[in-house]
Parts: sequence; structure tokens; C-alpha cells
Amino acid sequence: MFTNPYRYLFILLLAVYSYLNILFTEGDKLFGFRPSPLLFFGIILGMVYLIWEGNRLIEKRLSILQSIRVHPLLKFYLISLFWVLMIGFAVTGILQITHQLSEDAFLTLKLSLGFAFRVNLFLHCVNAIVYFMNQSRVNQLEKEGLLKETAEARFEALRNQVNPHFLFNSFNVLNTLVHKDPDTASKFIQQLSKVYRYLLNNQTSKVVPLKSELEFLDAYIFLLKIRFGENLQIQNEIENTVGQNYIAPATLQMLIENAIKHNIVSKADPLQIRLFRNGEYYVVENNVQLKPVPEESTNTGLRNIRQRYEFLCGENAVIVQSDGKFVVKIPILDVEDENSNR
Repeated sequence: MFTNPYRYLFILLLAVYSYLNILFTEGDKLFGFRPSPLLFFGIILGMVYLIWEGNRLIEKRLSILQSIRVHPLLKFYLISLFWVLMIGFAVTGILQITHQLSEDAFLTLKLSLGFAFRVNLFLHCVNAIVYFMNQSRVNQLEKEGLLKETAEARFEALRNQVNPHFLFNSFNVLNTLVHKDPDTASKFIQQLSKVYRYLLNNQTSKVVPLKSELEFLDAYIFLLKIRFGENLQIQNEIENTVGQNYIAPATLQMLIENAIKHNIVSKADPLQIRLFRNGEYYVVENNVQLKPVPEESTNTGLRNIRQRYEFLCGENAVIVQSDGKFVVKIPILDVEDENSNR
């Protein structure tokens, strides 16, 4: 505070306020002499100036006393008291020489010290307020930075969980196709390359345009149809529109994969998955026909999606299971969400 570029204006305003306050309370009559108004204001202005500038110099050199384990504000104030004491004695000494105060010198000293200590205390109270406001602002910025770094790291870890599981399943299917149907295996490889090109191109993207996600999803569904045939029925009703809608990469793929993982997929009991838009959500819905022996699961997929959307837009995916249906609703991201999380 004491190094403020407008400090001389503040010094003048504080001196004017102090001068008017003393005149209003008739405090000037307590001195052992009757100075002219101009001289009296000059004394007050000089004392305020010396107190402020002395504190400014002390503040610059506080770093020398870092080894003393006392709060910097308290340390600053205690040191300033010696400077204020010197100012009070100096002003009284000068007045003694110029106005021959004689027996009233002690009263003038007390008044000078009282005024100087009061001004100094006021300045340090204001300085403490400024100090704690700045500390609060710094702490808030550090907290926000830490939260952002943590969220970024968590998002990166969540995104990296997608690829290994999907790659493992794809290679298992491809291994079977190579021996049974080389032509289909070739088409499978082409679609698989599209899928992985998409994943690689967007591995640093938090969100992607819906159009890109749906093109990726078409390739992924082709891979699934090769693997499951008519045992898996996927109905994608999400329109491939050009607009400002965005989605987290591979979200729909993960939901389809999650449905396949936990449910029976067979000719007798085909798994039916439907994708559509409902208001401000993309919805992935499947019939529930759980496997008799559930696969070991840590619920990573759904937790992944919920945490990703919490990071992206502060809103969780909605998960509902009722009437033989398992439904996941994903918030639609607009262009503002996309720009704010790049």
C-alpha cells in the first residue's frame, strides 16, 4: 500500500482530514502555542508525509528480517513505532526551538506522539486490509490453478482408459476374421483404421463436433456388426447435423461397449441399443438382459463419462434403470462449453 503511485494524493487527503478533524474538536487549543492555520496544517502535513514515507522505506527493507518468525504485518508495525517515536520527538524539538514552548513542551510532545501514533495505526490498519485482500486473491488464483491442473490430469487419465480395452477387443475379432473371411477382415481393418485415426487425432481434444463423433461411431458400429451380426441391433437416431453441438470423444462408443459388456448378446436374446436426442441430452438406451455370470467390473466406463462431463460442463451424465431399460443421458455441449475447455 505504501508504494502506491497515488500515495502523495492520499497523504494530502489524510492531512486535510486530520486538520479539519482537529479544528472541529478544537484540539489545536491544547498545544502550548497558537500557530497560524497555515503553519498548523504544514505541521500536520509534514508529520503524515514522514510517517507514510518512513513506512514505505521500512516495507522495502522488511526482507532483511525474514529470519524473525513473526507475522510480517506485526513485524512491520512494531518497527514503525520506533520511526513514529522519532517523528514525535523531532517535531516537538523543532517547535521548542522555534516557539520557546518552555513548560508546555511535555504537553506538546504528548499531543504530537498521540497524533503520530494514531495516523500510523490507521495506515497500518488499511495496509492490513489491503494485504489480506491481496493474499486472498493470490490464494484463490492458486486454488483455481491447482484445481484446473488436477482436473486436466484427471481428464487425461480418464481419456487414456478408453483405448486399451477397445484395442484388445478389436484384435480378438480381427484374429478370428483373418482365418475365416479375409475379405471381411480387410474391410474390418479399414474401419478399424478409421476408428483409431479418429482416436489418435483427438487424443488431445476434450470435445469434438458431433458430426465427427457420429462418423467415428459409424465405423465402430460396423466393427460390432461384424463381431455380433444380428445378435446386436443398434438404432442410431441422432442426426448428423452441422452445428455448434459438441461431445466428448468416444462417449457414445463407450456407452455401447458398456451395454455389450454387461448384457447377453445372442440370437435368442438380441441386445437392442438405441441412440437418440431428447431435449438437451443425447440418450443411449438398451434393454436389460444381464449376463448370468457378470463380468468383473470396476464401473470404470460410466464413472469415466460422468467425471468427464462434470469437468467439461459441471453437469453429470444421468443414469436411469427402470422397466427393463438402462438409460444414460449425456448433456449436449454447445460451442461456449467447447471454447471454455480448450
